[in-house]
Amino acid sequence: MQVRTRRASLPIPAAVAAAALLIGGCGSGGGSSSTGVAATPTSTPAATTAAAPAKASCGSSTPSASTEAASTAAGDIPDNQQFITYKNRAGGYSISFPEGWARSGNGSEVTFRDRSNTIVIRVVPGSRPTPASVRAELEQEASSDPCLHAGSPQATTAGPNQVVKVTYTTEGQKSPVTGRRPKITVDRYVYFKGGKVATLDLGTPVGVDNVDAYRMISESFRWS
Repeated sequence: MQVRTRRASLPIPAAVAAAALLIGGCGSGGGSSSTGVAATPTSTPAATTAAAPAKASCGSSTPSASTEAASTAAGDIPDNQQFITYKNRAGGYSISFPEGWARSGNGSEVTFRDRSNTIVIRVVPGSRPTPASVRAELEQEASSDPCLHAGSPQATTAGPNQVVKVTYTTEGQKSPVTGRRPKITVDRYVYFKGGKVATLDLGTPVGVDNVDAYRMISESFRWS
């Protein structure tokens, strides 16, 4: 796929009150009747219910990607898509992203999105990542996201960078239209330099082909 890139600089989420009931007289057996007397109003204390523990939900490990994937609209990145270089001075990196995609966040976490496609970059202090450390992080994320299923992390390269790459799948929030949860595939790249770890998640619904564009984006990452 031919990708045309131009450079641009962008500026860097009862109690319920008891009611008094007036109880009228009821007819007794044998056909006789009795005069009804209003019952004395009583106050019923509100029941104390322990709060139920929060349940893990699908997609909670990747909030940005999974939330956006709730949309039923999805599409491939076109072959003639132009890309812009985004510079994050606070995060200390630059990366290319498709022109026209909406950006949110800044500094340590930035998200680009278009329909159900997302790019999320998070930068935190840390040590050099290894396949084992990336696997452990995903296992921790899976404890709160029962739909997360990850492959085996591998040490590889992305452009000039030594990275750890892994692909995992999860599910998004239910669509308000169909009531279904879209399945998402995410390519994760983990970069390191000078005590800083950058995690790049490239999410897209299953069935959407953004392999070439996402590979180019992963290779465009540069520490500044």
